[in-house]
Amino acid sequence: MPITRRELIRNSSLLAAAGGSALAADTKAPPAAASAAGMNPPPPHLLADLADYERAAPTRMSEVAWNYFSGGAADEHTLRWNQEAYVRLRLRPRVLTDVSDLDLGVQLFGRRHPFPILLAPCAYHKLAHPEGEAASARGAAAAGATLVVSTSATTTLEEVSAATPEPKWFQLYVQPDRRFTEGLVRRAEAAGYETLVVTVDTPVLGPRHRETRTPFAMPPGMDRANLRGLVAATGGHRPTEQTIYSAMLDPKLTWKEITWLRSLTKRPFLLKGILNADDAARAIDHGADGLIVSNHGGRNLDTVPATIDALPEVAARVGGRVPVLVDGGVRRGTDVLKALALGASAVLIGRPYLHGLAVGGAEGVARVVGLLKREFAMAMALTGRRTVAEIDGSVIWR
Repeated sequence: MPITRRELIRNSSLLAAAGGSALAADTKAPPAAASAAGMNPPPPHLLADLADYERAAPTRMSEVAWNYFSGGAADEHTLRWNQEAYVRLRLRPRVLTDVSDLDLGVQLFGRRHPFPILLAPCAYHKLAHPEGEAASARGAAAAGATLVVSTSATTTLEEVSAATPEPKWFQLYVQPDRRFTEGLVRRAEAAGYETLVVTVDTPVLGPRHRETRTPFAMPPGMDRANLRGLVAATGGHRPTEQTIYSAMLDPKLTWKEITWLRSLTKRPFLLKGILNADDAARAIDHGADGLIVSNHGGRNLDTVPATIDALPEVAARVGGRVPVLVDGGVRRGTDVLKALALGASAVLIGRPYLHGLAVGGAEGVARVVGLLKREFAMAMALTGRRTVAEIDGSVIWR
């Protein structure tokens, strides 16, 4: 669960012990005030897990940015459930297995990944760090992970690709301007992106009240770099109170457009935002090479299930025909293990690597991924699994 401002105050002793200045006595001071006061996070060796990076991140960004990244829809039930559902799942380990040589690798769409953790598409990285998505790409590459670059990036997809030659995927928000949308696909192919990920769960945005209360606005000089030439590039992120629609989203998107998009590229083609097993089956019928079980990080429709709760039904319907990935709530190596046990081929993380980006730029991203990978290796060894192929439903305590 994302930390509250009060929890940030409560944990300020950790920051002070590491050499950073403690928060002022005014417990109502926002994270932005802490940053302005010169409060710095502990050195990396004192940040032991992803939660430590989450506690440190608000000291390195504005309150507007923190509320944007950490908030969810409405009462934020789904946002909380995404993490709580993993905690409820218990593990059934096996002992006296030789785990001296672990293989964390997985095959996805013709490429071997050294471990089953990818970096999910997230918007506006420059809100977390001046180098934005370019730093995220370098950090991902240093860690050996694949970054999925968002349509709503603050750095062009070409500039992100130039930051590192390592493999990257591109996430597409279908624009009302179909010619512009096709152009985005062509640009991604030309820039060397290996896989196209189409987000299908966002015809409109959900009620993100944290953003409204701040309120959210793109800082001067920052835009949606991939949408230059459209009103959506610099227009308001949120629709007005008179409408639920946004210039950067297409509420008319249907399965017909999925067929059209599939025809535009021979690259692997995934649909992101699947929670319903019927939609999963239909996606495969429409040419999807893979699926991402996602509830948009709890940011759109509140009270939908946690993604780990939705995963087994989707995976069962897919029946191994295509890879099924899952995002939302992954914070521990045991979470990665549980997701694979329940049918995922890999997981994606979002907020955690943005926390790393805010705290340490590219190095912070790499370290967050490295910490999660290390915990996953430990979880494999401690449950007696030597390879990803050995992770199945029997590792879950029923």
